[in-house]
Amino acid sequence: MKKLNKSPLTCTAGAPEAEICETARKLAALFNRVEVDAPDALLTHCPAPKNVVDALRVLLDVMFPGKISATPVEGAELGVFLIRRLSEAWRLLHREIRRALPYRWIGEAARVEGARPPRIDNLDRETDRILKAFLDTLPGVRQLLVADVKAAYDGDPAALTFAEVLLAYPGLLAIAAHRLAHELYRLRVPIIPRIMSEWIHTKTGTDIHPGARIGRSFFIDHATGVVIGETTEIGDRVKLYQGVTLGARSFALGLDGTPVKHVKRHPTVRDDVIVYAHATILGGETVIGARSVVGSNVFLMESVPPDSVVSSIHPELSIREKRRAKKT
Repeated sequence: MKKLNKSPLTCTAGAPEAEICETARKLAALFNRVEVDAPDALLTHCPAPKNVVDALRVLLDVMFPGKISATPVEGAELGVFLIRRLSEAWRLLHREIRRALPYRWIGEAARVEGARPPRIDNLDRETDRILKAFLDTLPGVRQLLVADVKAAYDGDPAALTFAEVLLAYPGLLAIAAHRLAHELYRLRVPIIPRIMSEWIHTKTGTDIHPGARIGRSFFIDHATGVVIGETTEIGDRVKLYQGVTLGARSFALGLDGTPVKHVKRHPTVRDDVIVYAHATILGGETVIGARSVVGSNVFLMESVPPDSVVSSIHPELSIREKRRAKKT
């Protein structure tokens, strides 16, 4: 392990500087200064989340020019705008991807599993390869997002213009960020896709793991509270409402007591399915058949055949007239 340089911390000033210095000295002893993936690690060699988020914002502006920019983009300026923004994204991502790549083999899961990927001899060359491959995916991502915009417009009677969907809908923002992060996930870039997805989670209330596979014309109405797990598979023309969870059941533990990775834990949702608000669907073997409808507040851990309607039995309601207070 390569050790980081230690700088001795001495405290010679008077109060309150001495107390501050003493606290800093005690805190400094609690950081692991060796280049290792550990809960007490000093994150010296990790990707910088700010740069990753800045790169995501630039990429969102590439997908929807003018959405992030301070001023709208004129048609005559589009080509130059895209070149500038893509160049900026490359600059921001290059250093962070280079920093992330060693976690393929120094990451805790790789260490525990014992089947570590080989070290990369030339990090710069591998980073260039990844970025070139990522850029090649962007036209396809743009095509998917155009279909997502149309799905949102067609799926929401409150949407009166495509511009409204493009500029205001949090579900579209979450989907756009996911489609970008997913391409980096497919290229086996550690850490960075998750930083992107969790930042957009804070902005939209929608938590989509970058590993989730999502088909064309996807729409999340209202967005808030939706959770989509890593191994979820979603077909084409699927619509989810707020609060839907596509999650895992209790997961298996390995001999060392840690969760078993790289297994299908989350549901499969086939084409043309609608899942209404606050439904929870769990399990890697759970399949929701095509064209099915899952009602609000359903808790589901079993597969459903195509063309099904799944609803929960609500408790009996009691509605009575208010008692009026007697005048005295």
